[in-house]
Amino acid sequence: MEKPSFVITGAHVVPVVGAEFDGGAVVVRDGRIVAAGPEVAVPDGLPVVDARGAWLLPGFVEAHGHVGIAEEANGPAGNDTNELTGPDMSAVRAIDAIDIDDEGFRDALSGGITSIVVKPGSGNPIGGQSVAIKTWGGRTIDEQLISDSVSVKSALGENPKRVYGGKDATPSTRLGVAKVIREAFVAADHYRAARAAAAVKGEPFERNLGKETLARVLDGELAWDQHTHRHDDIATAVRLAEEFGYRLVVNHGTEAHKIAGILAEKDIPVIYGPLFTARSKVELRDRAISNLAAIAAAGVRVAITTDAPVVPINMLVLQATMAVKEGLPRQTALEALTTNPATFLGFGDRVGQITPGYDADLVLWSADPLDATARALHVFIDGAEVYTWDEDALRGVTVPRF
Repeated sequence: MEKPSFVITGAHVVPVVGAEFDGGAVVVRDGRIVAAGPEVAVPDGLPVVDARGAWLLPGFVEAHGHVGIAEEANGPAGNDTNELTGPDMSAVRAIDAIDIDDEGFRDALSGGITSIVVKPGSGNPIGGQSVAIKTWGGRTIDEQLISDSVSVKSALGENPKRVYGGKDATPSTRLGVAKVIREAFVAADHYRAARAAAAVKGEPFERNLGKETLARVLDGELAWDQHTHRHDDIATAVRLAEEFGYRLVVNHGTEAHKIAGILAEKDIPVIYGPLFTARSKVELRDRAISNLAAIAAAGVRVAITTDAPVVPINMLVLQATMAVKEGLPRQTALEALTTNPATFLGFGDRVGQITPGYDADLVLWSADPLDATARALHVFIDGAEVYTWDEDALRGVTVPRF
């Protein structure tokens, strides 16, 4: 199906990668950006969006959310975040539990978020596969897919201890959590070797979905999204990653500032947050918005998360605004909302910047979005306008989902 083509003119454009500019044009053909710059002329025959007075940015990326699997206002029926019947759930996939009609997706649009990585929860040492999707535009989740080869969610620390310790089962300690992860990777490595040997001999081989997933982590196809708060748990995450050679992304990283130098040396990125939460458990004792600036100042590449619905997803940009207030450089904050999360998780060649060849996931703002009073006026995904702010009604309007 043909996607929209048009030109946006007159805006203050923030490409994120490259210099900001006024005037010029951003040209969209068949849902992709084909030209952008202050000297770009308006092609003949294309509809023109006059955006004078507005700011144009790429759609934001929520790097760690549970929208659609932890549905808002649906109670237990809408909670498919954790499959807690066993500590190793590497075979489960978040895509199989996402309700695209969850209100969180509408909230995402109002916050200028056009992409989200939906992950299983943190109740298991190994929680399952994540998925990167657009936040609107499909009749099914499959029509919103960016990539299903993103990452596997894993958890260290108090959550799996609490879940399985309460059942008198392994793991009930940090020792046990690390043991579950190690044993799973050893088994996956043996599986990978046996599969290769069978292929050489032309022999049949019995598939195991969980081991296949972990073999893909070992092969570098999937990142390892490590839920971890305390500095000692982050150190364990690094130790395990180096032992098995997989690509580690620290998620949450509450105390990452304490070992930020190590993370920078090893180029291990951090998806930090949520920032707007109480210190509700011991792992959050040292939570502070200013920690993010300290982590970035050490040279760590960072993204920002709401952990939605822990914090409403539309507050993603407000978290960035507060981080700037507490010392995070403005450019770093913009990268943390766009290019960084997409790059960390393997789809940075499609979204996160206003660059020719990228998907036309664009947001027109009333002002600099890092100004807390700014509002998303128009949101485009693959060139299609999916959200509009109705000034007269004082509410956001989305295109019909079905």
